Parts: sequence; structure tokens; C-alpha cells
Amino acid sequence: MPNHKILCDTIIQVRRDILRMVHKVNSGHPGGSLGCTEFLVSLFYEIMDFKLPFNMNGKNEDLFFLSNGHISPVFYSVLARKGFFPLEELKTYRLIDSRLQGHPTNYEGLPGIRVASGSLGQGLSVSVGAALTKKLNKDSKTIFVLLGDGELQEGQNWEAIMYASANNVDNIIATIDVNGKQIDGSTDDVLSLGNLQMKFNSFGWEVINLEKGNNIDEIIKSLKYAKSKLGKGKPVVILMKTEMGNGVDFMMNTHAWHGIAPNDEQLKNALKQNSVTLGDF
Repeated sequence: MPNHKILCDTIIQVRRDILRMVHKVNSGHPGGSLGCTEFLVSLFYEIMDFKLPFNMNGKNEDLFFLSNGHISPVFYSVLARKGFFPLEELKTYRLIDSRLQGHPTNYEGLPGIRVASGSLGQGLSVSVGAALTKKLNKDSKTIFVLLGDGELQEGQNWEAIMYASANNVDNIIATIDVNGKQIDGSTDDVLSLGNLQMKFNSFGWEVINLEKGNNIDEIIKSLKYAKSKLGKGKPVVILMKTEMGNGVDFMMNTHAWHGIAPNDEQLKNALKQNSVTLGDF
């Protein structure tokens, strides 16, 4: 059973990290980062089997790829708090010559980052390639990838979705952050995605609906169920409904905080809503 105290405290602390990182440089993407905090903490603290120190090869361990790379603040915070790199390095987010760029890159050698991401639509293709590599190497571990729902407006995703099912890539779990929002408004207004469950089913994927994507118990249950569906000839996707800006009341129920940093007063308000004793960077 998960240790709820540790998970909940970590989730709150990661929110604080996200807010302070984007505030410090007045730049970044807090909305989606906050919306996926519960998911990434649950994944790295309860589900994934990985080794430290970080090895780019990733042999005999689960791998994670962040496709919607603009939510790098949550990814960096979770990696740092799991010991991939020093927590102090979060202070360098988006600074010149930092390893923690706005969209993750791997040429600086930041532990935990296996591929540059943020050019939306590419992460699933990379993940399918990694999954095929593991199958060829008779490596039984799992590939996890996170995508944004607006990102599915990119056509390359559907080529990868079609390819994965046609080639029985059944060692991958893709999670779609279905928050219904993107930088210009709602996904329905910008370019409707239609019925994602029907689409993934028609493309030959096993589909799991996660209605409470900001609830750690539901996230962990869905991820464990997804793992039980691996190895049966189909790739697996979790359609995870989240709230952009979750945990900060004035950032929720709007797309406005997709890519805007809080000012001093807003930061103070947001941190007051997320008080925990794990320690800021």
C-alpha cells in the first residue's frame, strides 16, 4: 500500500517547487505542471522500477519519456527529489547555461532526461522505438510516456499510435493528460479531439479511463491495472482527466495559466495554499 503521508507531502512540495521555479525567472508553464503533479509523483514513487545513479542505457529498468516537455518544472522537481540530481540545481531553471532548460534537452547530460522534448507530437514515436528496443533485447521492463491532450492535434502521434498496435508493441503505457485546455483556449474550441476512447480503440489500443487524475489512489490503481494489461498483444493508453493548475485555486478552471508565471503576491498566495515541511530548494 502506498504511504499516503509521504506521497501527499511530496505532491505539495513539488507544487511549491513548480511555483517558485517559474516565479524566479518569470517564465515557464505552471498550469499543466500542477495538473500532472499527482501523476508524476505516483509514477516515480510507487510504480516505476529504475536505478540510480542514472544510466542512459536504461537496461532492465522502466523508462519514462515526457512528450509534452513544456511541463518541465514538475519533471525536474520530481527527478531532483528522487535523487537524480541535486535539489539545489532547481534554482538554475531556465537560466543561461543551465541544464534545466524550459524544455528538457539531453545534450547537457541532465540525469533522468533521455530525449529532448517539447516539440509536441514526437514523444510517443520515441517511446514506441524504446519499447521495440526492449522487446528486441528481451528486456521485460516497461516504457511509460506522458502526452498532453492538445498535443494529439499533431499528426505524428497517430502514425505512432497506428504503428504500435500494428506491431504488437505491448510493453508501453501511454498516459494522456486530458485537461481539456491548451495555450489558446479549450481543446474543443481550438481543434476538437472527438471521442478519444473510440479513437484509441479503433486503432487497436487497450484503453483505460482515469476519471480522477488528481487522486493518488485512483492514479496508482489505474497504473497497476495498466501494467496487468501488458504483454497481451496491445499497447495500453490511460486517458487521465486532470485539472490544469490543480492545487492553486486561482489557477484552476482556466487555460490562462498555461504559460504565465505568478507575480510576488500571487506566489505568496499560492504557497500559502500549499504548506508542507519537506523543505524548499
